[in-house]
Order: sequence, then C-alpha cells, then structure tokens
Amino acid sequence: MLYFIGLGLGDAKDITVKGLEIVKQCSRVYLEAYTSILTVGKDALEDYYGRELILADRDMVEQEADEILKGADVSDVAFLVVGDPFGATTHSDLVLRAVNAGIQYRVIHNASIMNAVGCCGLQLYNFGETVSIVFWTDTWRPESFYDKIKKNRDLGMHTLCLLGEGRKIYEPPRFMTVSQAAEHGEMTWETICVGLARVGAEDQVILAGTLRQLASCDLGGPLHSMIVTGHLHPLEVDMLRLSAATPDALQNLRMTDSSTYTS
Repeated sequence: MLYFIGLGLGDAKDITVKGLEIVKQCSRVYLEAYTSILTVGKDALEDYYGRELILADRDMVEQEADEILKGADVSDVAFLVVGDPFGATTHSDLVLRAVNAGIQYRVIHNASIMNAVGCCGLQLYNFGETVSIVFWTDTWRPESFYDKIKKNRDLGMHTLCLLGEGRKIYEPPRFMTVSQAAEHGEMTWETICVGLARVGAEDQVILAGTLRQLASCDLGGPLHSMIVTGHLHPLEVDMLRLSAATPDALQNLRMTDSSTYTS
C-alpha cells in the first residue's frame, strides 16, 4: 500500500494518531519537501516518529516517482505531505502512477491552510478561487492572479492568496511575506485584507487591515498567506476587529445593505 499522510500545519505532533501508527509500520517513509514547510525540521520529525525520513524533492516526485513506488505492491510505503495531501497542492500524478502500476493507495487527511484559514473569522463558504502569488523576476512577472482576485471580488467572494517560495540555484529558499505580496498587482490600497503567518503554530499571527497597512507590516517568519476580502457579513467584520492592525483599520468599510459590508 502507498499511504499519502497529511502532517497538519504546526509541528511534529500535528500528525494524526492513525497517520503516526502507519508511519511506524511502513518499510520506507518519504517526506515531500518542496510545496510547504512545518515550523520544525526533518530531525524533529524523525525524533518524534521514531523513523528515518527520506526527503523527496520536486525532481524525485516528478521525475523519479518509480523510486518512491518501488516495492509498494508488496510492502507499505508512506508519502508525508505538510498540511493535507490533497489540500493546497495535490499529488494526483503520483496517485495515477500508483494505480497504473497496480499499487493500492490510501489517504490519511489532516488540516490544510485551505480550511484552517477560517481561524481569521471569515466564513469558508464565502471564498472563491484560491490563487498563488510568486516572486517576480526581471523577465517574469505573472499577473494572472490579479484577474482571479478581481473575478472573486466582483462576485463578492474572498480570495485566499498562497504566497510563493523563490530561490536561485545554490541559494537557500526564501518565502514571500505578506508585506511583499501586498506590493504585487493592482488592487486599491484601501481594500481590506488579512495577513496570516504560521497558521496552526503556537505563534501564529493574524492581522486585518487595509492593503496599505499590510504592505508595511512584519508578521515574522514563514509561512505567510493573505486574504483579499469580498463582501463581508457583520459577523465576519466583528471577527476581523479582533485582529485589526489599528483601532480604525476597518473604518472605511461601506454597508451595501443591512447584512453586507464591502471595501
């Protein structure tokens, strides 16, 4: 069996009891190491799980998948994913390869940023399409995310923005911050947004305010996410006030009817 096991969002202890039991019985355990990070490193996971972990980078997963699947038809192999295996980043290709090779698979779910983002007080069913914002380079400035944010806002929906990683060869990875993301695109500075950092960890941070305010904020270490709000229910506004950047951060919200605010 090939197991896809979600690790949650915080630290080594966020794995489910069922997931940990399976990790302990597998012949090999791979740690997917390129779509997200926990607040602890590989060594801490190995200490808690009591198992050696094999780092699986993008090249291995995409170009050497047969190595991961090797022997999974006669023994148990685990593939660990930060968050949920089918949350922000899916691993459908590996599933299809396993099925085509006659290997059974099973998914052990966990919390993902896709649902944990509700901690800020915005209601999950009011979110539209999720977007990714990546670092620009001198020759590559993708802006397709902005069209999706505008489409969501036109529909009154919130947009979860997943903030990208960037690196040059032989350099350590760098992770986009909320303040860097706020500088991208063409949104108005008075749009109400929410910055989130290290969701699920003990030191998670939530900050609500205008895009202008978030552009100058410092939410600390990775990982960061940002939400561009759409139409806001009064209950959502009350929840955002709990994490407002300043007492007057939400003062420019406009009521469009008795149950809807917008920026």
